[in-house]
Amino acid sequence: MSESSGPAHRPSAVPGPWSVPVLFRERQPRVVVKADLLPAVSVLGILSVLSFPLAFLWSRIAPPERVRIIASDGTQGALELESWHRFDDLAIFGFLTLGLGIVVGVVAWLMRERRGPVVFLAAVLGVALASALAMLLGVGWANSHYTIGSPPALGAVIELAPRLESWWVLITGPFGVALAYSLLTTWNGRDDLGRRLG
Repeated sequence: MSESSGPAHRPSAVPGPWSVPVLFRERQPRVVVKADLLPAVSVLGILSVLSFPLAFLWSRIAPPERVRIIASDGTQGALELESWHRFDDLAIFGFLTLGLGIVVGVVAWLMRERRGPVVFLAAVLGVALASALAMLLGVGWANSHYTIGSPPALGAVIELAPRLESWWVLITGPFGVALAYSLLTTWNGRDDLGRRLG
């Protein structure tokens, strides 16, 4: 019997859509870093300037704590429920920075050509920086706004400037950015976030 002189017939391996080679040939979205650095620095700088209006607004709407002078040496006595304003001052600042963070997160997302982790991190750091500066400036402006010119008389009721007694409130702004940007990213559902690359 004669054997076939040609090569043995083998079934052709046609890669299907589930095969590994096809997966490796697919173009994966890439993270653009170099082109986004300058816009990220601009976002960081612009957001730091927002600390001034944020600090001024808080220093004017945060309620002062009223106390009574109970001794001739200026000893202060607390009035009923007035100490709660110390929490109010913290809560107002937290809501202001949270609102700022949400707005910044939405605006950063609307920069469609720059969507991605670089501008997102710049927005988070920018809001954190703006919140920290606003905390320092706001307390200083509140102190100057509620300055007592002359020694108060015995029994007088005076207003103490609003104060921020916890640095933990600074996480609310970056949290707002992350929340807004993450929700919009999830809603978008595209690997490249729909950005238009030049």
